[in-house]
Amino acid sequence: MSAPAPGERILNLDTLKQELKQYHECTCKCGCYAKDLDLQADRAIAFLRQRTAHHRGQENLALVLDIDETTLSNYEEMVSAGFAYDSKAFGAWVDSAKVPAIPATLRIYKEAQRLGVSVFFITGRSEGQRDATEKNLRSQGFDNWQQLVLRKAGQGSSSALEYKSAARGEIQAQGYRIVLNVGDQWSDLKGNAEAEYSVKYPDPFYFLK
Repeated sequence: MSAPAPGERILNLDTLKQELKQYHECTCKCGCYAKDLDLQADRAIAFLRQRTAHHRGQENLALVLDIDETTLSNYEEMVSAGFAYDSKAFGAWVDSAKVPAIPATLRIYKEAQRLGVSVFFITGRSEGQRDATEKNLRSQGFDNWQQLVLRKAGQGSSSALEYKSAARGEIQAQGYRIVLNVGDQWSDLKGNAEAEYSVKYPDPFYFLK
């Protein structure tokens, strides 16, 4: 038998999809999604407590949260789509306003409220999805936030990194100091106007630049 081709080292797509499911269900040696989320949330909460303990009265402190795979979980839709992105199906899923919360982030959110830190959501969802997104957030226990930032029509050509950096810059221009940023993509966290402390959630399901 000849030596295998180099490409044989690449895992089969169906095998990768099965591993993603096992990671989410915490049934594989590769880890446990919920446990990893809780670990990162604990780090975020510990930082918030430490930072607010040294809060100077004139500072307006802010927490920035991404929505998809950070605040709300699209896992059900991803599985039904075979982990492929179908814009029409995903749009209908968002418009249903029934996307479940990620419990770890709800803990961060409630703690920020308790500590007097203003919460801003920055999402790649479009402005046309505002009503459904607001309804969804409130139904899942997220209310009394400071601002929900969505992509406007003219921002479609910007990368996630560019768009989110600009949005954070606008928050700073309002007089807020962004002390914590939580997201599932590096493009949620890096770029200009970075937070004092950033927490990256695991997301092996997709990647956004």
